[in-house]
Amino acid sequence: MTGTENAAAAAVTIDIHEIMRRLPHRPPFLLVDRAEAFIPNVSLTGIKCVTMNEPFFVGHFPGAPVMPGVLIIEALAQTGALLMSKSWEVDPTGKIILFMSVDDCRFRHPVRPGDVLRLEVEVIRARTDVVKFRGKGLVGDKVAAQCEFAAMLVNAPE
Repeated sequence: MTGTENAAAAAVTIDIHEIMRRLPHRPPFLLVDRAEAFIPNVSLTGIKCVTMNEPFFVGHFPGAPVMPGVLIIEALAQTGALLMSKSWEVDPTGKIILFMSVDDCRFRHPVRPGDVLRLEVEVIRARTDVVKFRGKGLVGDKVAAQCEFAAMLVNAPE
């Protein structure tokens, strides 16, 4: 890709309507509100606007709400699936993208109501129907979580 093509791809914004066409997740488990900085087969940045209305805050933790770390990792995985779906133009009626593994996971900063969680995902390696990613979730300039993870494209159940 040329510099001009990279700039054009990075300027693409993926809205919630396209996200819901590409991913099978639905609220309250859909954890990406929009995405930007799309570079096909390379990277994508998801955005999650965290509000006090999130159902997990009721019990995690009363009086001191913190987004569960596993849900930050899930949000990164959904961003990776969105990158795969858009890059490969996956037909969501015939295929599904499944989370395979997570490695080297670290949690570094809490995510609280009112935060905007930026989910930066990049492809490390891609083979046929399996992609390995590196991801990090940021609040401002602080890394909330980081990990490597993999996903695979499979036939949807009939």
